[in-house]
Amino acid sequence: MSIDACLRELQAAGLSGLTGGGAEIFAPRVRKIISPRKISAERWLEIHGIAHGLGLPTTATMLYGHVETVEERVAHLLALRKQQDRTGGFVAFVPLAYHPAHTTLGGRPPTGRDDLLTVAVSRLLLDNIPNIKAYWVMLGVKMAQLAIPFGANDLDGTVMEERICHMAGGTSPQALSEEELRSLITAVGCEPTRRDSRHEVIG
Repeated sequence: MSIDACLRELQAAGLSGLTGGGAEIFAPRVRKIISPRKISAERWLEIHGIAHGLGLPTTATMLYGHVETVEERVAHLLALRKQQDRTGGFVAFVPLAYHPAHTTLGGRPPTGRDDLLTVAVSRLLLDNIPNIKAYWVMLGVKMAQLAIPFGANDLDGTVMEERICHMAGGTSPQALSEEELRSLITAVGCEPTRRDSRHEVIG
């Protein structure tokens, strides 16, 4: 079954959007090291482009802070920007901080400075993607809060029992209440709003 046919069938069954996990870093050198069995960057972008053509919004990610160079990060962002210019379906970009504990890759996590620079540069470079997420599960609650004035406008949701990050040594809470999220946002002078999975404001 083609990607187009598969997505159409899923749409008919109720699919309304796709998450953008698995993008990692698009550079072939890096993919051979951290995700050799995953599809290529070109295939990842192709699938998202097909989804956009069918009216399915998607998100895009970038895992940073492991073995990639700054130049490879920028190339990743430019590839997303180019795809967005073509098909316009990315509703959010999610930079994901690497967590090394309990992984075969090892190394050190990115610094707080690196986290904030990544958010800020992403906001400047991806001006054609409406939302930049500060995923508090990966960044930690306080760093995610600080990322708001650096260009992030989405903290994700309350989340329940996140496993991937915590298995890799993440120390953030397993969940946050809506009240806690609202407090984090108002504390930096912004107004909290609810959104749905398509990133449309619902109140």
